[in-house]
Amino acid sequence: MKPVVDVIIPAFNEENGVGEVVREIPRAFVREIIVVNNASTDNTEVIAREAGATVLREPVPGYGRACLRGIAHVQLAEPLPEIIVFLDADHSDFPEEIPNVIQPIIEGKADLVIGSRAIGQRERGSMTPQQVFGNWLATRLLSILYGATFTDLGPFRAIRFNKLLALNMQDKTYGWTVEMQLKAARDGLLYVEVPVRYRRRIGFSKISGTVKGTLLAGYKIIATILKYR
Repeated sequence: MKPVVDVIIPAFNEENGVGEVVREIPRAFVREIIVVNNASTDNTEVIAREAGATVLREPVPGYGRACLRGIAHVQLAEPLPEIIVFLDADHSDFPEEIPNVIQPIIEGKADLVIGSRAIGQRERGSMTPQQVFGNWLATRLLSILYGATFTDLGPFRAIRFNKLLALNMQDKTYGWTVEMQLKAARDGLLYVEVPVRYRRRIGFSKISGTVKGTLLAGYKIIATILKYR
């Protein structure tokens, strides 16, 4: 019997990519696609709904806030999902790889699966040098402080829903992904990485595309790693 899988996609001004992402998700594996419109000022919401997604609104900016809004929505579902997949709205990930990402959970080999760009295939220019370095530094700190063996903080990931709730996620902004990983390592969850492909995003990155965004994200990620230590 197939597990119940829901997908949560935070989206801030992603009108150019979100429709493609939603349409490329293999519906045979997914019950509901939830796009959380995170204070967008463009047509993200309209395009996501037209593509077939359930659209929620989170008016306060913040990647973690958008994810938490999606989680609150699926907590009201009947039945509850068994697996939650997180995916970006910029079309940099390959949604058709969802079956590969959830498979270790289905087989009982993992509670958390990270789609790793570091061990997968990256299109040239899909990650900036500061992103590559930041991922290396963060995963190195996770190894030193928590004994974790991650290679990436990639946003494309899947997790058992009951384990996600038990992590008691708190971060509202850039520290969301690393909080999940460090808590998973700290709490003894089974985790694995699977290689995923990664391509140049559609549109302009609000984080890595600016010096301010890069510095703020880097600071928050490192601060989150040290906070829970």
